[in-house]
Amino acid sequence: MTVSHDEVHDQAIFARLAQKIAPGATLLRAWMLHGGVSARVTALEIQHADGHIHKLTVRQHGAADLARDPGIAANEYALLQALHNAGLPVPQPCILDQSGELFATPVVVSEYIEGETVSALTDAPDFIAQMVAHLALIHQVDYHAPAFAVLPKLDETCATILSNRPATLDTLLEEGRIRDALEAAWPWPRQNTSRLLHGDYWPGNILWRDGRLVGIIDWEDAAIGDPLADLAITRLDLLWAYSMDAMRSFTDAYAATVPVDLSNLPYWDLCAALRPAGRLGVWAPDAAAEARMRELHHLFVAQALDRLPVG
Repeated sequence: MTVSHDEVHDQAIFARLAQKIAPGATLLRAWMLHGGVSARVTALEIQHADGHIHKLTVRQHGAADLARDPGIAANEYALLQALHNAGLPVPQPCILDQSGELFATPVVVSEYIEGETVSALTDAPDFIAQMVAHLALIHQVDYHAPAFAVLPKLDETCATILSNRPATLDTLLEEGRIRDALEAAWPWPRQNTSRLLHGDYWPGNILWRDGRLVGIIDWEDAAIGDPLADLAITRLDLLWAYSMDAMRSFTDAYAATVPVDLSNLPYWDLCAALRPAGRLGVWAPDAAAEARMRELHHLFVAQALDRLPVG
């Protein structure tokens, strides 16, 4: 097997990073972690001077996220530390490298969580129950600590999105119809108090080991706002990843666990449906998956529109 110049270069950089993490440490291997679209994540296995093996992840944020928030690395480091201190199963941050000596942009190095995502449900009730319980824990976190102060307010984000209609709409995902419904109702009356939101709570960001939920990753979309926004995002992604039954079971279990008013869920469903507009092809692994996701998206939008409050 041949090794490219870029791979050799990366290995050399990560070997130097290992030394920065722990003087005397040796890089054993480095490999890319796939699944995300907004950042490059590399796993490292290093050996400390005393011989023990340590696994870590190195997160390099993409250009879009850096343009949106130039301080995203430092903010993510502080957020992960606060979430870890709150007892959530998140990667514990180790170092924030903003020196520019090894990487062109700041990187966050965190503990590696041994786990994997679940592509098929073998014990759906237990799986759903654990997902709901951990989302409830997220929504119970006191977000008034300094680390959460930089998080965007979801209402402000929604107002910006809805007041800036693109010149070209994604007709295949009914973007115009979705925006028409949301713009006509905005701002809808607030029924729930604001909570800490993960912002992208879906099966691809949840790690499992031996049937237990052990990790919640990718917090770059965290925000403060109505918990129904998180619920809606999870609903659509469960529909895509598993089934309509999984989506409904999760919704029912969440409503039975968290004291929320579901009146505005159709609006937040439509907000969730707006997220992939113009970029479903990036989210889908192949053309067949994209076609299936588009078909299910239509069903999701239809049920939301049918449940909008009358008058």
